[in-house]
Amino acid sequence: PVEGMTALSNFWEAERDGPEEPFTMSTEIVAVDSDQAVVRVQVDYGSTDSGRWRDLWVLRFAGDGRCAVFEEWPFAPDQPDGH
Repeated sequence: PVEGMTALSNFWEAERDGPEEPFTMSTEIVAVDSDQAVVRVQVDYGSTDSGRWRDLWVLRFAGDGRCAVFEEWPFAPDQPDGH
């Protein structure tokens, strides 16, 4: 697990080609219950190295509407082991 804003920022920066890296993202809300939600996400990167990802996001919101808990379950469908 990657915890904390600094650790998350470092993780994402290490994985991408840079701020101009082309990608498309689509989302679909799967479920909402009180302060929790599940979202299906598909991300297609322009470079062949990064490929295509399908994720499930599990979110819990604080009373002020901001995300309090974010959990991501990534899957790379074009790779034999899914990673």
